[in-house]
This record gives sequence, C-alpha cells and structure tokens, in this order.
Amino acid sequence: MSQALDDRSESIRMIRDSAGAVAPRGGDTKRVRAQRFVAPGFSREVFAEMASLGWIGLAVPEAAGGAGLGMSEAVALTEVLGAGLVPEPLIPAMLSARLLAASDDKALLDSGKVVLTAWQEKADSIAAPGTGDAPRVFIPYAGGADVFLLPVREGNRIALVSLDATGADVVLEKTMDGGFVGTLRADLSRASRIADDIGAVLEHALDEAALATAGQMLGLMEKAFELTLGYLKTRQQFGRIIGTFQSLQHRAADLKIHIALTRAAVETAAAVLDDGATGAVRQAAVSKAKHRATESGMFVLRQCIQLHGGIGYTDEYDVGLYLRRGMVIMNQYGSAALHRRRFMALAPEDVE
Repeated sequence: MSQALDDRSESIRMIRDSAGAVAPRGGDTKRVRAQRFVAPGFSREVFAEMASLGWIGLAVPEAAGGAGLGMSEAVALTEVLGAGLVPEPLIPAMLSARLLAASDDKALLDSGKVVLTAWQEKADSIAAPGTGDAPRVFIPYAGGADVFLLPVREGNRIALVSLDATGADVVLEKTMDGGFVGTLRADLSRASRIADDIGAVLEHALDEAALATAGQMLGLMEKAFELTLGYLKTRQQFGRIIGTFQSLQHRAADLKIHIALTRAAVETAAAVLDDGATGAVRQAAVSKAKHRATESGMFVLRQCIQLHGGIGYTDEYDVGLYLRRGMVIMNQYGSAALHRRRFMALAPEDVE
C-alpha cells in the first residue's frame, strides 16, 4: 500500500513538472492575452504539444492506447493549467479520448486532431443527449475542432458517430475570458458510426470531466490568491502596508480556508475514482467536489478582485483574467446547484 502511494505521489510530481512546459510556474499571461477573442481562441501548436506529452489520453487505460494514469494525476494537471490560464481545450479532448477508447476508431486517439464531443443539448446539464435532432450547444472552442463526436440516443442505448468539422454548421459565440463556444447543428447523414453503445462510458467520462474542471477551478483560485497576497504585502495606504490591516488579514485567512476545503474535496474525489468507485458513490464524490470548487472558487475569485480595490477591476491587471475564466468554466459539466442536488440525492443519509 505504501509503495502504491509513493508511486502515485511520484507520478503526480512528474505530471506537475511536465505542465511547466505549457504553464510556466512564474506565470506568463502574454500568450493568453494575445489569443483572446482571436479565433479559435487557442494555439494548435500548444495543443499538439499536450498530445505529444500524453495528456489527452492520460486517464485512458494503456490497453486502449492511453497513459493508464488516474484522476489524481488528471486533477493535478488541470490545477496547474488552470493556474496558468491555459486556454487549450484539454478537458473536452480528454472526454473525447475516453469515448474513442471505447469505439471502433481508436486511431483518432493518436491522430493529433482536435476531437471535441458535442453532447450537450441544454444549459446546465450533465445528462446523456437525445436522438441528435436538437442542436448541440456550449461546445468549448468549437471553431478549432477537426472532428466532432456526437453521442446519439437509439432506444435504450447511445451510439457514437464522428463528424468531420469541415463544412459543419457551427455558430460561434465569444465568452468573457476571450474564448469561444459553439452551437452545432449536425447533419448526421455526413457522420460515420463508430460505436453502438457508449452510454456507460459517456456517463463516466462526464463525471471525470466535471472533476477535472473542479481541479482547474482550484488552480484559478490558488493563483488569484497568490497574486492577492503579493498585492497586500506591497500596497501602501495611509503610510502602512495594507496587509498589516487586521480586517484584511481576516479576509485572507477566510479565503485560505476555502482553498484548503476545495483541495480536500477535489483530491478525495479523485482518490475515490482511482479506487474504482462506480455508480452513486462515484457520482456523489464528483458532485461534492464540483459543487465545492464552484462555490468556493467564485467566492475566492470575487474577493481577490475586491481586495485589489479599483485596480482589480481593470482589464490590464492580471487578477481579473482569473475571475473571467472562472465565470466561464463554473457551469461546465454542471453548475454548483445541479451538483448539489445530485449529491443530496445520492449521498448517504448520515451525510451532514
């Protein structure tokens, strides 16, 4: 048991180190700012680097062509990338990799293409889609996709089809962090069927994506808090460093508690999934983490803006970039309210 824990700790450390190639530890928002509101909103070269590092198939079993690691490594990775404001659609690509691993077209896993899953049919949902007639909405960075995957309900099962993005009917909308989301009206006559029933896999993949997004939010709130502490230690008012004001110290301590609670929830949920939890146990753990990360994350990010005073509200100051990203991802793979309802429906009766 001890050796297994040591091995996991080492793999997490290595993942964090490798993330430095894309998200420098010192922080560099120059690339992020340069790509804001410029379609497709991310760098295909950086995405290709992520693929070469094995991140897209990180949690996919080795037998299916992935790295065979777990969600503990995945949330460690998304945490670092969240802190670096990395815009590339890694989490949506990881979801697609899960589905491809269960399909007849595993070659797409190693194709280097940007494969995005168009699964969502309405706002604030983590449910499997319908027959494919309704538009698929809120597809992150859809303008950069090479291939779309569409789960399609057929009676009691959910088939998977792939659709070449070239010529697809996609409408893009800007998001406040400088990225884009797309709405796809798919012509299924152009699609290729690649799996007969991926219902159970899709449910699992959506849970993993929700948890990975919670890790991303953890990275955002930690980095914004770090920037805020630096500001409190240098900004002077009335001849004093404002970080010496007791009221601000109390507020900072409160934010630190929120971050610690979020980390505990996210890492615990990742361990539950890595231990092989299924069904209600897995879903309850994910929902607890996603709810905590969203609620605490947005509280911390808004407080960080306020603690900076007027300068925090300017676009030129970096701390605002973290709030904008948080507002974009907060409802991805289910809002805090959705996950709170799901947790309460699934959790044991003795949960407080």
